[in-house]
Amino acid sequence: MRILAIDTALGACSACLFESGRSELLARETIPMERGHAEALLPLIDRVTSQVDGGFGALSRVAVTVGPGSYTGLRVGIAAARAIGLTTGIPVVGVATLSAFLAPLMAGERRGLFTAAIDAKHGQIYVQAIGAGGRVIIPPGLMGYREVIRLLGSGPLLVAGTAAEALAIEARAQGVEVAVCDQAPGPDIAWVARLGAMADPAQALPKPLYLREPDAKPQDGARIARR
Repeated sequence: MRILAIDTALGACSACLFESGRSELLARETIPMERGHAEALLPLIDRVTSQVDGGFGALSRVAVTVGPGSYTGLRVGIAAARAIGLTTGIPVVGVATLSAFLAPLMAGERRGLFTAAIDAKHGQIYVQAIGAGGRVIIPPGLMGYREVIRLLGSGPLLVAGTAAEALAIEARAQGVEVAVCDQAPGPDIAWVARLGAMADPAQALPKPLYLREPDAKPQDGARIARR
């Protein structure tokens, strides 16, 4: 199985080609960016696919991050993934951003409460935490830093994500042992590909995963009534 993985959920624009049974990626590229994903993504995908014989015609599946993350970024990546899937006739699967941050922590040898934390602004984070044996400590959700530390308890914590350092500062202030394992602007695209390879296309749908309502809301009071 050859997979094209795409990520535009957060502060990076990334794509890679992954083939089942190989430890190394066939090709990859990541550009850190806060804005401009729409302009950067398609040329980036073209550069990545052109490095491997067969190009789009050799793909078996497309995997794309579906959130939580930037509303605009998510839509850019998902729209591109769906378009490629329609053009080539191959399945498109969605990969949760928090899961992509958690996967390398859980695959490592260190032990603790595996925690993914993404900055959601306004003093809140998107968070998910997994304990020993895959036990869910905190399901994917949106909450404040102190509430997260209260739910996680005494640790030790292994944290990854864009809000990892900020969560670690709060944890240490409350006497909790914590190690920041990754604070990259986006998840490792290789893990997006690996999770996409394991996903069930019937269940892992390529649609946005929003954990809170958008900040911009319609002004109902100023709306003109229909006639």
